[in-house]
Amino acid sequence: MHKSIQRLMLGGLLALAAVLPLNALAGDTLQRVVDFKVLKVGMSGNQPPMSMTNRDGGMMGFDVDLALALADAMKVKLEIVPMPFGELLDALAEDKIDMVMSGLSITPERTEMVSFVGPYMMSGKSILTKNSVLAEIEASKDFNRKDLKLLALNKSTSASFVRAVAPDAQLIEVSSYDEGVAMVIDGKADALVADMPVCVLSVARFPDAGLTTLERPLTVEPVGIAVSKDDPQFFNLVDNYLEAYEKTGILGKIRKKWFEDSSWIAALP
Repeated sequence: MHKSIQRLMLGGLLALAAVLPLNALAGDTLQRVVDFKVLKVGMSGNQPPMSMTNRDGGMMGFDVDLALALADAMKVKLEIVPMPFGELLDALAEDKIDMVMSGLSITPERTEMVSFVGPYMMSGKSILTKNSVLAEIEASKDFNRKDLKLLALNKSTSASFVRAVAPDAQLIEVSSYDEGVAMVIDGKADALVADMPVCVLSVARFPDAGLTTLERPLTVEPVGIAVSKDDPQFFNLVDNYLEAYEKTGILGKIRKKWFEDSSWIAALP
């Protein structure tokens, strides 16, 4: 009798599966990508070398290349959705985008909101400054001074970092790195706290501005891809592709292109 019931249950499940589409069990994000054949990736578009606009108005950068590789693997079209960094996670929560790739550091607080695939690279905090004294600091406590005006990207880990280690300093949150770099060059702020690659690139881009950065980052931070917590199938798909790209050397080639070869700087406005 027990075996008869099992056969009936199995038969019912098989009959149900026969009338359901193959992707019926997919979560909202995966279903959207499958149905519309488009992968929407949110980026700030002004975080070189992760994502930036070239002189022709197109997007380029490490995250752009990785997003293209993921879309190609999924056999869908890539749509980059540029928006201010501080709006990216909200857009993901509202299903306006399918993932966030924008030099996003993995933190416990963010992991309460999203799931992270990765990390796909490591970064760390540094400072961009024209102040020779600040350029020689070796610990974050050295710039916890009331007389200092420090910049950081809005809703970034850099802003949280300044609040935690330099509460006495004046923190100004900017909407983009371009804005922050310009303020440092114009003497409107003492330093920009940002990821090490951004600081190094800014020194290279503006060789006559007197900019300098630290030799070693003040922190070490993993960077990952943010996806919805409610779609484990989509997470698994992206995670598998990322692992494959690491093992086959594709990620290594992208890193070399954007972090070791500086020839692409000529394409910037």
